[in-house]
Amino acid sequence: MKNIEQTTARPESAQSREESSASARSQPSRIARAWAQLDVGSLTVVFGLVVIAVVFQIANHNFLSPLNLANLMVQISAVGAISVGVVLVLLIGEIDLSVGAVSGFCASVMAVLSIKAHQPALVAVGVGVLIGAAIGLLQGFWFVKLHVPAFIVTLAGSLGWFGAQLYVLGSTGTLNMTDPLIVGIANARLPVILGWLLGIIFVGVNAYAVLLERRQRVRSGLPVQPLGIALGQVAIVGAGVFLAIGIMNVDRSPAGFAPVRGVPSAVLIFIAFIVLFDFITRRTRFGRYVFAVGGNAEAARRAGINVNQIRMIVFVLASTLAACGGILAGSRLLAVNQSSGSGDVLLNAIAAAVIGGTSLFGGRGSTWSALLGALVIGSISNGMDLLALSSSIKFMVTGAVLLLAVTLDAYARSRREASGRS
Repeated sequence: MKNIEQTTARPESAQSREESSASARSQPSRIARAWAQLDVGSLTVVFGLVVIAVVFQIANHNFLSPLNLANLMVQISAVGAISVGVVLVLLIGEIDLSVGAVSGFCASVMAVLSIKAHQPALVAVGVGVLIGAAIGLLQGFWFVKLHVPAFIVTLAGSLGWFGAQLYVLGSTGTLNMTDPLIVGIANARLPVILGWLLGIIFVGVNAYAVLLERRQRVRSGLPVQPLGIALGQVAIVGAGVFLAIGIMNVDRSPAGFAPVRGVPSAVLIFIAFIVLFDFITRRTRFGRYVFAVGGNAEAARRAGINVNQIRMIVFVLASTLAACGGILAGSRLLAVNQSSGSGDVLLNAIAAAVIGGTSLFGGRGSTWSALLGALVIGSISNGMDLLALSSSIKFMVTGAVLLLAVTLDAYARSRREASGRS
């Protein structure tokens, strides 16, 4: 009997050793999975922002002042709103080269209706946004139904809508915005208490959403991040929100006569667009279809997804957001002219989406990349303006940053394909 017990004990001991060895071997794989689930691209952009801030603060102590940071956020809001639409188009694996011209044309229509036609501000703004949606519908139809590549359709649109902008403005040149409602779209400020209240609500809702999603994934047996990492991300987002609100609630009046404090309305509108479309893309069926079409359009079609309809809606949304961005820009500058929407608006909108982490190859990205990328581009531009560097240097640096972001995206994609991951 004793011999039998000894012989049965040996396999059990060996089995325990094997289980311990397997557990030890699986530990690195768990760490690797947790690391893979982190949004490393976003972390890289955040790290880059910290480096940019440190460099420019050393070069000019005004860079991190409340006045300059608040102005920076207002400056990037218009291009950032346009970039949210660009993110949606990139997610389906396409490109829209007309968003700059659409923003200028729709802003010009709004200005003409308000100044020349003496229409109420709500009518002028509403018509400008609706025209943006109609442009997206037209270009989407040309791409989806007539099978003309989106690159060509939107390139032609860029030329055509810029010509329409010049036609609408005529010989007037610059139209100065005077209506209080239109001016207040970008230049109003929230009361300090309301700004803090909205910040607390946002942080609370974000924490609830992150933990709820994690709980649902656990119940479904799907891989999840460790709880500590999830809580750490919530804490970082909360710290960033409260820091930004605190900076914008500081009195930033340069002369010191009348206090200037509160979150600018342009920033609030920009963040609202990001949050809204982040919810749509991540929490709705339409959003899942967008990622599916961008990942593999043919597979999505075989799965029963109406690919043409998804593409049409995305182009409508992109042009609508371009119109909103143009109106924001006109409100901030208190004027619309023949150069509105031209220059580097298109390139900055696309660059912001790509630098922020949205893949040019479709199926990967987030609307938050519009914020991160716009902050990178805006910080570089703002910092070099403080240092009085020439525009040539500014363009070369921005181009180098864009090339680096696309190179990293292409490298990450090739690694995923080599490892068999989508």
